[in-house]
Amino acid sequence: MSALFEAKVKSVLSGDTLILQNKNRQERTLSLAFINAPRLQQDEPCSFESRDFIRKMCVGKMVQFKVLYVIPQKTGGAGREYGLVQLANGQQLPDLIVQEGCAKLRDDAERKAESPAASELLEKLQALEAHAKADEKGVWAARPTDIQNMREIPDTKAFVEQHKGSSIETVVERVLSGDRLICRLMVSPNQHVQTTVLVAGLRSPTTARTNPSDGTTQPAEPYGNEAQAFVEDRLLQRSVQVRLLGVSPNGLLVGEVRHPVGNIAEFLLKEGLARCVDHHSTWLGSEMGKLRQAEKSAKDSQKGLFRGAVQQRSGTAGESEAIVSRVFSADTLFIRNKSGQEKRINLSSVRQPKPTDPKQSPFGAEAKEFLRKRVIGKHVKVSIDGKRPATEGYDEREMATVLNNNKNVALTLAENGYASVIRHRMDDPDRSPIYDELLAAEEAAQKDQRGMWSTKPSKQPTYVDYSESLEKAKRQLTTLSRQKKVPAIVDFVKSGSRFTVLVPRENAKLTFVLGGIRAPRSARGPNDTAEPFGQEAHDFATRRCMQRDVEVDVEDTDKQGGFIGQLFVNRESFARLLVEEGLASVHAYSAEKSGNANELFAAEGKAKDARKGMWHDWDPTQEALENGDATEEVSTTNGINGTDTAASAPRNKDYKDVTVTYIDPTTARLKLQLAGPGKANLQTLMTDFAGFHRNPSNAQPLPQPPKAGDLVSAQFTEDNVWYRARVRRNDRDARTSEVLYLDYGNSESQPWSALRPLDPTRFGLQKLRPQALDAALAFIQFPTAPEYLRETVALLSEITLERTLVANIELQDAKENVMWITLMEPPPAGQGAGPSSAKSVNAEVVGEGLAMVARKLRGFERAAGTEGVLAELKNREVEAKGERRGMWEYGDLTED
Repeated sequence: MSALFEAKVKSVLSGDTLILQNKNRQERTLSLAFINAPRLQQDEPCSFESRDFIRKMCVGKMVQFKVLYVIPQKTGGAGREYGLVQLANGQQLPDLIVQEGCAKLRDDAERKAESPAASELLEKLQALEAHAKADEKGVWAARPTDIQNMREIPDTKAFVEQHKGSSIETVVERVLSGDRLICRLMVSPNQHVQTTVLVAGLRSPTTARTNPSDGTTQPAEPYGNEAQAFVEDRLLQRSVQVRLLGVSPNGLLVGEVRHPVGNIAEFLLKEGLARCVDHHSTWLGSEMGKLRQAEKSAKDSQKGLFRGAVQQRSGTAGESEAIVSRVFSADTLFIRNKSGQEKRINLSSVRQPKPTDPKQSPFGAEAKEFLRKRVIGKHVKVSIDGKRPATEGYDEREMATVLNNNKNVALTLAENGYASVIRHRMDDPDRSPIYDELLAAEEAAQKDQRGMWSTKPSKQPTYVDYSESLEKAKRQLTTLSRQKKVPAIVDFVKSGSRFTVLVPRENAKLTFVLGGIRAPRSARGPNDTAEPFGQEAHDFATRRCMQRDVEVDVEDTDKQGGFIGQLFVNRESFARLLVEEGLASVHAYSAEKSGNANELFAAEGKAKDARKGMWHDWDPTQEALENGDATEEVSTTNGINGTDTAASAPRNKDYKDVTVTYIDPTTARLKLQLAGPGKANLQTLMTDFAGFHRNPSNAQPLPQPPKAGDLVSAQFTEDNVWYRARVRRNDRDARTSEVLYLDYGNSESQPWSALRPLDPTRFGLQKLRPQALDAALAFIQFPTAPEYLRETVALLSEITLERTLVANIELQDAKENVMWITLMEPPPAGQGAGPSSAKSVNAEVVGEGLAMVARKLRGFERAAGTEGVLAELKNREVEAKGERRGMWEYGDLTED
């Protein structure tokens, strides 16, 4: 009997034959002594159970063995070795397999038992066989299990569809190469399929192959043998789970092969013994990303196939934030960074519907609009994936991943069928980091017939250009002028105040001109010269309006077919924004005609005071002189036949008790509350309002960022009391809002986090209308110089704020929504209210040299009965001039 050797069991050919491997990977075939098991290659009954019994017990494990005898072979020269195997737990083969009835004793066993030890072993085996027979185990069973093993699949596609998505228990019978296995798929306990399976998601180098036709040998590719050995050591005759995914072009099954410790493809890639391939990525889905990460790890470590490889680097920066300023097409954007620089980028690995494809091209505009709605004006995160070099007809392009609310924009397009995925070469440096997800999204969109993959025609509307002629414009004006705040899209910015807008619900394309203002003209070509601040106005309009969703109020048309009116961006008048930036001036006639003159003149005043834009060198003193020259006191008679109908009307007498709550520092106009039921109701509402906000359950923040015009609850910073407020404008970068306190007229900036929703049923405007009313002092005009205007506001604050006064409402101007008043202190007790018995605040301000008698009197200021008021005011003005008070400290500004 030979000595005891040690080896690892590489595989089990059948229930009585093992392939052993020593430390040097040299192989040796050992048959178990005295027994004969069913042949697996012939699919004999119990052959699989017999082999599987030993396979599960031995494969991949270290054992000890010794050879008992050798039988010479008729061919091949070497004899066949027979022996026994001792397992790590002390158990021995062939004892165990005979005991389980998985093998029979050979007919010539007694002739081979030449030594006493062999005879003793044979006697033991005979006893074990007798027990197995008695128990009808294995091959001794009356009805042995019949397992059907199919070696050819008649219809591989049908087979995959039947088992797709489910994990099949499998034994790897042979490893042909790192990515090609012969597997026994156990689709049911009695039905097995033995076939070749390709490992999904990768390609490994080939091993050496012999051409059967001529006997020539094709050498292995670099690392081909290493890849095969790597997989053999881990999978050969191991139990694995195979998830079938599809069929290769040559009819082989493609699947994911999972060992109990993980996907073999991932381990193979990490060692650099294979490369990822794209044509399985749609089947693998998110798993493909793990494989690419494994490949990247091998590249970074320069393992295997990637040893000595130079990594391609794009040299681009990491993730940055930007604003989408324009959507050029469904795969191309213009973005603007924090410093205001704009650049063009292309979405990585996707392409808009092809203009040259008759099936896709009709969806180009629809895809662009789909993208515009989601990203225009939005803050996005941008990562440059690489650069595509310039080619004929194309400049160099930066390929980027764009995230909007942490959602990949290219993926959204592909999911909805508005972009196709570019088929990259494996070494393309500009491919998207989620390339596999894009491929899967495209396949799903095609399957569901979304977007350009639909069999239905595109839904994109066809727009009619109504500004093409004055006749068409007049015809459409009737329809549009009856509507307010019509939703529209700015398709193009022609200048600071001139746009091309699209009105989807009317299928209308309009040239739209802002009413009430005049913006300086920008250059219309490379050889044209812009007016001062014309280009700045054009750029400002482009930044704020280009491709944005807006609302328009159409008022009239011009002579060329353009539509005149108001345009609102985020519910804010863009004309006012343009004027506030000093990039447009107010056109008085059209502003009065449109009804927003008050708002525009106030905006222009702010721009002048701040010396913005075209007012950078504005001189208020010079303007006052010019106004004085141009506005001499009007004649007491004018109009037809020398009479003035406005002046002939009697002065209005409507006395109200009022409280001044706020004075606008930029215009010196007032906010006041009328005494009476409204003020009493306000006190009741404020009591309920305070109780509401003391309840912790009502301390809820706004559900979403506020919009201009929204009603909210705001806590005034000076007294920490909650008030009703309206959002005037938003700073989305700082996440703050300017809010107007509806019942008191003052305003301030508040962070969004400090605002709360306003319950409209309990505290809304239908419950109680805003109590702060706009008012202006009649008969007088205030200085334009900032220092004197500040003194005016300070004086008015001192003598009016939070005091009960009497106001005579000279005129209720419904157009400007303002009351023109003469403000008076209450008369002494026992005297009736009126100009003769009360001290006029209007006159007090004039007397301090902080206002002058209006140089252009309005109609109501020339009414019958105002002579005494005007005379008193003029006397106070003369007195102030003589004393060099206020604005008169350097003399009479109105003199030549």
